[in-house]
Amino acid sequence: MILFEEALHIVLQKASLAPTESIHFSESAGRVLAADVLSDMDMPPFDKAAMDGFAIRESEINHDLEIIETIAAGQTPQKEISPGTAARIMTGAPVPKGADFVIQVELSETACNNRVAFNGHPKNNIIYQGSDIKTGDVVLHKGQQLDARHIAVLASVGCTQVEVYKKPLVGIISTGDEIVEPSQKPTPSQIRNSNGHQLIAQVADSGAEPHYYGIVKDDYQLTRDAIEKGMNECDVLLLTGGVSMGDFDFVPKIMSDLGIDILFDKVAVQPGKPTTFGVKNNKVVFGLPGNPVSSFIQFDILVKPFIYKTMNADQFELTLKLPLASNYTRKKADRSAYIPVTINNKSQVVPANYHGSAHIFALPQSHGVAVIPRGVFQLKAGDWVDVRLF
Repeated sequence: MILFEEALHIVLQKASLAPTESIHFSESAGRVLAADVLSDMDMPPFDKAAMDGFAIRESEINHDLEIIETIAAGQTPQKEISPGTAARIMTGAPVPKGADFVIQVELSETACNNRVAFNGHPKNNIIYQGSDIKTGDVVLHKGQQLDARHIAVLASVGCTQVEVYKKPLVGIISTGDEIVEPSQKPTPSQIRNSNGHQLIAQVADSGAEPHYYGIVKDDYQLTRDAIEKGMNECDVLLLTGGVSMGDFDFVPKIMSDLGIDILFDKVAVQPGKPTTFGVKNNKVVFGLPGNPVSSFIQFDILVKPFIYKTMNADQFELTLKLPLASNYTRKKADRSAYIPVTINNKSQVVPANYHGSAHIFALPQSHGVAVIPRGVFQLKAGDWVDVRLF
């Protein structure tokens, strides 16, 4: 059994950078940038009004001025602001030549003869050209995993084709005579296959491409054929079940028989101790425990970092250091523990009602998992813990 930190180091050492491809930006959510994105223009591209008001010369802020035009957003000003004049201007509209000040409409008093005067203590409401971004500035960096926020930036700078890392193809095989697909009613000795479909979603959320091979029964040859097929067709293969010490847990033996170099088969973590990792010809296979909480957490702490590294993603996880709301104790401390927790309205960590690695219903009620270090039996209320957010 090796420490988690050693296991993670081994896994990341075996990650090879994926090739790149150019795709349309509208399809890039979840993908990782393979090149910096530069702005092709100043942002904003012109001096613009920050709110509805009047464009004037600042030196004439105490004067009675003639309104010479109204400028709407998207409209080019037709007249220049000369001494004694003002233009009514809308939020986002270009500031006309000659004006160096926009005063908000709330501080104006207009007369029926198309004149305006001002009162109060105004501030200048001009957003100047290039104040956000200048032409040639880097707006998104290589290694950024894209979401809706970044799509908006790509659109703003006209980057309609983006260079991204290709998605690794991740095969998923569930093993066990006792599991059936969700559409099937289990018999008294069966359960529905939750962790296989959970992993499909986790793979997709990580930015990779899932390929589900279905359920393989506890048969040596069937399991061997499925693993060999998955290793041939995919970049990464995930197996759930069959990695413990039971009579029908064939996975580690099959991996060895197929020439897969097993780099570890036990990790000092709870849940997920029997997690297995092997490599062959630049392909990798993770043997994950069959219990759904174990497979969920092991994917999150080992598989997802591997996938992210193959796509050169900058960030692996979001972790907060927060205080415990109450005392916490455990009977054994030979492994680091990942326990589902919620965060209350005082930003304190509250352990979830959690019955163990098969208790999948604890996960949707949790905000993340608190990491209890190896060797720690007890923590007191107020002690700080690392919380890995989902």
